[in-house]
Amino acid sequence: MTSQNASGEALPARRSASWFGAEGKMGFVHRSKLFNSGRSPAMFDGRPVIGICNSWSELTPCNGHLRDLAEAVKRGVLLAGGFPLEFPTISLGETLMRPSAMLYRNLMAMDVEESLRAHPLDGVVLLAGCDKTVPAQLMGALSVDLPTIMLTGGPMLNGKFRGCDAGSGTHVWRFSEEVRAGRMSKEEFSRAEACLSRSSGHCTTMGTASTMACLVEVMGLSLPGSAAVPAVDADRYALAERSGNRIVSMVEEELRPSAVLDRRSFENAARLNAAIGGSTNAVVHLSALAGRAEVDFPLEEFDRQARNIPLLVNLLPSGTFLMEEFCYAGGVPAVVAELGDRLHGEVPTITGRTLAENCKDAQNWNRDVIADCADPVQPPGHATAVLRGNLAPDGAVIKLSAASPDLLDHTGTALVFDTVEEYYACCDDPDLHVDAGTILVVRGAGPRGYPGMPEIGNLPIPKKLLDIGVRDMVRITDGRMSGTSYGTIVLHVAPESAAGGPLALLRTGDRVHLDVPRRKLDMLVDEEELHRRATEQTSPSGELHRNEDAAGAGWTWLYRRHVGQADTGADFDFLRGRRGHAIPRRHL
Repeated sequence: MTSQNASGEALPARRSASWFGAEGKMGFVHRSKLFNSGRSPAMFDGRPVIGICNSWSELTPCNGHLRDLAEAVKRGVLLAGGFPLEFPTISLGETLMRPSAMLYRNLMAMDVEESLRAHPLDGVVLLAGCDKTVPAQLMGALSVDLPTIMLTGGPMLNGKFRGCDAGSGTHVWRFSEEVRAGRMSKEEFSRAEACLSRSSGHCTTMGTASTMACLVEVMGLSLPGSAAVPAVDADRYALAERSGNRIVSMVEEELRPSAVLDRRSFENAARLNAAIGGSTNAVVHLSALAGRAEVDFPLEEFDRQARNIPLLVNLLPSGTFLMEEFCYAGGVPAVVAELGDRLHGEVPTITGRTLAENCKDAQNWNRDVIADCADPVQPPGHATAVLRGNLAPDGAVIKLSAASPDLLDHTGTALVFDTVEEYYACCDDPDLHVDAGTILVVRGAGPRGYPGMPEIGNLPIPKKLLDIGVRDMVRITDGRMSGTSYGTIVLHVAPESAAGGPLALLRTGDRVHLDVPRRKLDMLVDEEELHRRATEQTSPSGELHRNEDAAGAGWTWLYRRHVGQADTGADFDFLRGRRGHAIPRRHL
């Protein structure tokens, strides 16, 4: 099927032409219903139809400004001769959703995928801001494989408290510990509450939202320099306009994610994650994205790819500064330029140029914020490490740049809790049997067990230890932690306890050995005893949990039965891979 422009010239058939170029009754229906919004017949002349996939929601504060950003995208689409159509999806935010935004990441990915496939779209601009909305939208889009640009919402302006910069997330954890230790009053804590979120946008630290924005950029799926620009900066709206403009050209060029992403793209993402001190959550999300993109990228690669990469970006929680300074220093292009041939510069991007070409003129304007490789914030070997052993046969991760060096080779006695609520109920008990060498363990917090793998890993230090000056201790969980968190915390233990992983066999009083240099995590219990415990155990730890009343039906039922483990991205077994953008059958 072909269309004609105003001069009668034939235009190539597009996917949208099956709807808007159709003759007869159905063509009449498809076009006429859109006239109620004041559009003219010129919109149906065969021009590219661009979806603007918007995760705006007042329930997701990080995404609360995306309506305004969508208008700038529309402007760019129209300037390039396209036909923009904005549509909503569900939205996810850690601040308000219970039990965990991660429980709904796969649902949002399904929403995006099916919305793209079911509608007359030739390309899409994805608008997202919070840490789960970015991977969720991309997961859905990669499975459909239409021309795609991601535009993130940008970070907030720096928080200000007591005349100093304060980062969202990281300072919350620090302030709350100061209150528990008696060094900060509740009144001061309340005043700080209103000081950290000064504008629209996502977290200001190198948390998961900032991390995913940076990784999407280095993977070539967003415009150069877009990750770090503050949400309220005029340039964020100029980027939106340019994204709308570029997606029309991508449709003309048939430039799809499958032509941009390959194994090198994921290697670049793992390496950049090390250089920026990125979130451990990136491991779960990138693993899921690799599954959708049909790229073989096992868990070990996150460790192997990062081992020779220094930490260059001096941002909280691993450093000092915040995203505003990162933007002004040069953002992701400056880091790419500093890393040079440590990245695959030859990989393609959505600009039509390579990564190296996109960043060849990048400047580093502040070496206090973005260090050079010769004088890094931390030398190579301080990125996310992957651990294995009889406690985590399928792997676990630890963020070395946020951990205490003296705890990275540590043997201690386990204090085990089956739920995080159980731990919180006693963590301030002065009689809690714990010392600085104890290893705190919370299980039942994995994808299946909680359900939804919540960010509970940054367990507060027991108050009796805070009172004597202890600020870090080894903690282990099959859950996650916020990208804004810090500490010597082993996360994503796989298989999780609720799936019958060995973590379910650990008991209070057992000795555990964390040996990060050798990438080992073991419980020092002999095999015969572990076999006896496994034989006696009637159900894995975590199978009995808080949402039992909702477990028999609905989304939670589907989630528990099909979610994969953390080491493969916690995606659904039936969603991995591409399903394409074939046009669905229409009714007659």
